[in-house]
Amino acid sequence: QVHLVESGGGLVQAGGSLRLSCAASGTIFRINTMGWYRQGPGKQRELVATITTGDRTNYTDAVKGRFTISRDNAKNTVYLQMNSLRPEDTAVYYCNVDGRDIRKGTTFNVWGQGTQVTVSS
Repeated sequence: QVHLVESGGGLVQAGGSLRLSCAASGTIFRINTMGWYRQGPGKQRELVATITTGDRTNYTDAVKGRFTISRDNAKNTVYLQMNSLRPEDTAVYYCNVDGRDIRKGTTFNVWGQGTQVTVSS
């Protein structure tokens, strides 16, 4: 199985920055797309950003120009650098990874446990 461990959430004032990390570990695998999603209070989970194996990125309009997604394939880790944070960015942030279990020959899609980001005004 593949496990994801997230870190980096916390409380920050508006205008501040945070960097989230999500590391994948477990069986022998190959990771394809990695992404970050968030779920604010009373809201549905929404896409924040994704990054492919070719480093092609995609962002929701609300975070374009403020957030940057990146990945370190050697460490099986995806990052989300969040700058100019706003109170409306307050949410639980989840990482998501899809890939292939090389030993089993099966695909997988897994979620991290979530990390709270709170932006005060």
